Amino acid sequence: MNYKEKRNLRLQQLGDFVENKIDKQMVERDLLAPELPDDPEDKKWYRVIIPKGISGDGSGYHIYVKIADPKKLCIFFSGGGVAYNEYTAARPITGGKVAADLPNYYFNNVRPLTQIINIDIGIMNLKDADNPFRDWSIIDIPYATGDFHVGNNEFPYEGEDKEQHVLHFHGYQNFLEAMEISGKLFANPEKILIAGNSAGAFAVPALTDDILSKWYPDADDVTLLSDSALLLYSKWEHIARNVWKAPESICDPIKTDNITLCWYRNLFAKYGDKLRYLYSSSTRDYVLSAYYNNFINKTYKTDADVQDTFYEQLKEMVHELKELTPGFGMFINNWVVPIVTKGGTVHTAVREPYFTRFSQGDVTMARWLSDAVNGNVYDVGMDLLLD
Repeated sequence: MNYKEKRNLRLQQLGDFVENKIDKQMVERDLLAPELPDDPEDKKWYRVIIPKGISGDGSGYHIYVKIADPKKLCIFFSGGGVAYNEYTAARPITGGKVAADLPNYYFNNVRPLTQIINIDIGIMNLKDADNPFRDWSIIDIPYATGDFHVGNNEFPYEGEDKEQHVLHFHGYQNFLEAMEISGKLFANPEKILIAGNSAGAFAVPALTDDILSKWYPDADDVTLLSDSALLLYSKWEHIARNVWKAPESICDPIKTDNITLCWYRNLFAKYGDKLRYLYSSSTRDYVLSAYYNNFINKTYKTDADVQDTFYEQLKEMVHELKELTPGFGMFINNWVVPIVTKGGTVHTAVREPYFTRFSQGDVTMARWLSDAVNGNVYDVGMDLLLD
């Protein structure tokens, strides 16, 4: 074992130790969201166990709910990477892999650590007085299957341990079960926000029709937000159809390498301007550019060249969405977090501290999104796409 391998091993062991320590302390200190009781408190996060749900690694699955104003409902799709072949399936996200900067592609369960990224941050933050969504009812659908929340397959793969495993691409079934809970808890909202970040942002256009046609057919005040959903790949249709085995209604609209745009086109063809459409992205997303680099060059790293490529793709994406409907609201930022963003810009903002703290042109994302759900849709940061 050479020096680099020894160093990576030490970092991986340290990362796994820290993650396990956090998991243990969250349990011992009773920091996990409690299960939903018969008489829940308002504005408090609860877990709802989904008996028929299953995470990617075969473990159990739950969602989070916050019961507040019954007239205002946010359905939120969480993100957390993507798996699309045996290689990526064998490399889920762990503290050790992150610490050692080793390939890690997707969350495959809802362990205690993942609660930190699901609730009480960004749009979910109950303590932030600047968060205009504190009084909204929210159902958060955690991401634990690597399939943009649309899969329905048992996928065999060989793990790094050389043993045979199965990745349960059951995102679609988890979604259906979650929405059954939503329909019971939040029967008649007057205002609905369907939002998602990262992998969850792709799910927004893919699953909105299901949400509206099956659970909220009478909804007439609906806003959609995809936060960071640009990842071009020529094999998306094959992945959706043959790897994830998503429903035909989700696979059929995929005609190009831009899966998000395909799903929005399909959705707009049915609903037109009855819905409000929003899209947000940073200019040189350090995470999505790394995934794109992995698709194209088999290298799971970001650098200036691939970030520049992402920037050019973003300009085209925004143009295409505006062609779909000029009313498609945009929030474009160039926010940087030193070291973390690796020379690029942030990945997602709606469920990050940036949501209420960072501004683009003197407008926070929180203000922009609040204005939009109340009927005032406008663009922020479009000047960043002019060079």
